Amino acid sequence: MSTPSLKSLLQRPQPLLAPGVYDALSALVAEQAGFEALYLSGASIAYTRLGRSDIGLTTATEVAQTLAHITDRVDLPVIVDGDTGFGNALNVQRTVREFERAGAAMIQLEDQGFPKRCGHLDGKTVIGVREMCGKLRAALDARRSSETLILARTDALAVEGLQPALERAERYLACGVDALFIEALRTPEQMREACARFAARVPLLANMVEGGKTPVLGAEELGKLGFRIVIFPGGTARAVAHTLQRYYGSLKAEGTTAGMRGEMLDFDGLNAVIGTPELLARGKQYE
Repeated sequence: MSTPSLKSLLQRPQPLLAPGVYDALSALVAEQAGFEALYLSGASIAYTRLGRSDIGLTTATEVAQTLAHITDRVDLPVIVDGDTGFGNALNVQRTVREFERAGAAMIQLEDQGFPKRCGHLDGKTVIGVREMCGKLRAALDARRSSETLILARTDALAVEGLQPALERAERYLACGVDALFIEALRTPEQMREACARFAARVPLLANMVEGGKTPVLGAEELGKLGFRIVIFPGGTARAVAHTLQRYYGSLKAEGTTAGMRGEMLDFDGLNAVIGTPELLARGKQYE
């Protein structure tokens, strides 16, 4: 049975819950858990690949390489965080082409200035609406398939306020984008206002950041508000970092992993997850 396309998944009445992933292993485990789509977080690539904050240090090449490893390993559609497009309109076109070749189902582009930063950090800046519309039109022109969706994100709420952010989203929608993302809505009232304006016309994305500026709600509740895509982008990296703190702390204190064995896969367990027996069997076909 073929995997449903992202476009078809977004036509269903229930919201699409896409967990954050940052490499092929996290994507594989998410697929095995039964998710139907994934979100490749730029922040999580910075956290895990660089050990750095989400402040514009990650490159388009690093994201494309990570995406290619993921789409080679799993069949699920992947929504990819393309940050600002890594430059001007021409850079956006190169980013879209590279991400599409690497298997992106949806490419997210935001209107922050450079260097950009996590949408839930203070001190953001935004570019002009006209410049952003040019970048979005460039993205739409660059894609080779209409199945590759473009998601426009605005970070203007923190800089200009809610109404200007909604007006920006209106302008971006008029460019022909496939979905909208109004970042860092502060209250349930703001979330309802955004949905009242856009939910009947275009898929809206809700970004759930533990400890961030937006109230964290469940996918079902967000769906009732009108959101069609729900992401928990950085939760995976935060959970892994928390587990690693316990693991390394226990190993350093005890000199053994025995105290953590109940929270670990053993050698055979991990090989089962990543499909080692099947891979070895496939290799024997060519001997």
